Amino acid sequence: MLYLWIKAFHIVFIASWFAGLFYLPRIFVNLAQETNNVATARLLLMARRLYRFTSMLAVPALLLGIWLWLGFGIKGGWLHAKLALVVLTIGYHHACGSLLKKFEAGVNKRSHTWYRWFNEVPVVLLLLIVILVVVKPF
Repeated sequence: MLYLWIKAFHIVFIASWFAGLFYLPRIFVNLAQETNNVATARLLLMARRLYRFTSMLAVPALLLGIWLWLGFGIKGGWLHAKLALVVLTIGYHHACGSLLKKFEAGVNKRSHTWYRWFNEVPVVLLLLIVILVVVKPF
């Protein structure tokens, strides 16, 4: 029964973390297009708050995932692939933080189109992770 509770909370925190990873780059798209200083300041405030909140959501998601893995002995080749994708997701999260710092410093050198494509990365990561967890292809 404990396993199911941990799994349920893990899923909730993962979904919440990814919601932030889906929305933060959308703010970057708007920042890359914005020329109004007041609007830019507001978008930067939103992005900072969202990044901080998303970072807080990632911690229990990862800790609960580790608990599921180590505490309940989950094994399989699919898990290695999933863990690699989780590492990529953490890297993406940190890349968002780095891009936010560049926006704050006023040194963004990328177009809004680039951010639109960048915004698709977490969709692909989540799709692959869910397929690995549900289908367990290997």
